[in-house]
Amino acid sequence: MGSFAGMLKVAGYEVTGSDQNVFPPMSEMLKAWGIPVLTPYSPSNLDVAKPDLVITGNVLRRVNPEAAEVRARRLAQMSFPAALGSFFLRERHPIVVTGTHGKTTASALMGHVLVAAGRDPSFLVGGVTHNYAANYRLGAGPHFVVEGDEYDTAYFDKGPKFLHYRPRTAILTSVEFDHADIYRDLGHYESAFDRFVRLLPRDGLLAVSAAYENAVRIARACPARVVTYLGVSEGAPGGRVDYAARGVTLGPEGARFEVLEGGRALGAVLLPMGGAHNVDNALGVFAAARSLTLSFDEIRHGFATFEGVKRRQEVRAEVGGVIVIDDFAHHPTAVRATITAIRHQHPGRRLWAVFEPRSNTSRRNIHQAEYARAFTAAARVSLKVPEPHDQVPADQQLDIGTLTAALRRGGIDAAAETEVDALVDHVATGARPGDVVLVMSNGPFGGFIAKLIAALERRRL
Repeated sequence: MGSFAGMLKVAGYEVTGSDQNVFPPMSEMLKAWGIPVLTPYSPSNLDVAKPDLVITGNVLRRVNPEAAEVRARRLAQMSFPAALGSFFLRERHPIVVTGTHGKTTASALMGHVLVAAGRDPSFLVGGVTHNYAANYRLGAGPHFVVEGDEYDTAYFDKGPKFLHYRPRTAILTSVEFDHADIYRDLGHYESAFDRFVRLLPRDGLLAVSAAYENAVRIARACPARVVTYLGVSEGAPGGRVDYAARGVTLGPEGARFEVLEGGRALGAVLLPMGGAHNVDNALGVFAAARSLTLSFDEIRHGFATFEGVKRRQEVRAEVGGVIVIDDFAHHPTAVRATITAIRHQHPGRRLWAVFEPRSNTSRRNIHQAEYARAFTAAARVSLKVPEPHDQVPADQQLDIGTLTAALRRGGIDAAAETEVDALVDHVATGARPGDVVLVMSNGPFGGFIAKLIAALERRRL
């Protein structure tokens, strides 16, 4: 919402905002953009702002006092996704990146490849890109890259956000059950993507990862041309894929591999990101970029100059020989892939994984067994016991004690803490030179990383 406000400001609109609280870095960014913020929520904010249109984020509930006043005054209002579609996507070529995993990285990479190729695109993604120090860009070119979220839209629109994004080109990275707070089961979750792929026009393109058989099955309902991709050249369910990687090597510099298009080798590329999962994401971007007439050399240059996204394998500090890495991973598949990627990037170092199950799905025991297998490549694991949540019944909560015991039976030194400060003390005291501490959470984690870095600095004095 904050970045969309910035994009509207750049487009020439007068923008104000309301929120309960606003904190850095977004508060500082909004101030720099000249966007006043009114706090807390209040009906009187509407007298100050005098809006022609109110754009409502999905965090608000119907009973919010300002939302109620918008309805009472019969002011025009839209959800953020509907406004994005109406203001920016209607006259452009939307490239929508969706799926359970990899949306932010793939959409940021897609946007950068187009910028590097001189196409002057616009983009709006879920993370701050290092190349642009922002998560949005408003260009003069025809293409607009947007991260397609399957979460609900607003209190008055419970459908997925991505249904508003008018896709013409799309990438479907993966489909695994997530967002258990709004989807009943995997079938219900898959139905959202089924609705999405049917939106593409006949002259469009959908690139789908062949690593997920259900994603390929869902793609069959798409009216557009469908191409498949996979991060390895063999082993695709159902036979050969349209785009694949051959000779993948993973190391400190990232991933090197040869791109195959229809079985024909085009050449080798360097992707400065770790992990086989990011090779898969890059192949999806490659497939979409080729459909937009980009050459192999243009795409290769975009890959090589991509600097990544904040909170995706982001090295935050190295203190006394201890590397601290921040990552957004929270689904067990993402946790496992991220740990494996960090192992390849930092061979020979002891890996200490610190995980906060914060999302409404990761707090649940629906993935209890999968989490027990997700940490096997780590030497040590520290878990944050999640706070009670009114949307997660007691009998559905992730059992941290059971998870810790399972990890120990697998030979992993595992422990859990209920308080962030106690967890900081445990890791800072136990970390030794040469360690890599990988911190995974989809939220601020109570300032864990900043506190850990400060504790490591104090220990070094």
